[in-house]
Amino acid sequence: MARATFDYTITVLKKVSFNSELFCKELKKALENLLPNEVEELSIWLQCFIENKPDLLICMALIK
Repeated sequence: MARATFDYTITVLKKVSFNSELFCKELKKALENLLPNEVEELSIWLQCFIENKPDLLICMALIK
């Protein structure tokens, strides 16, 4: 079940990536709900995902 939450989080983040405010808001929610190992995996995914989306770089501050 926890994996389903992680997969859902990725889906939501992809869908709201057009808006950095929404993206940061959803990322913050995800960080509150995911397990520590999933947060690490999400961090790796984010680094790859935002590589070509400089407007989303500000959201990386939430991870650290």
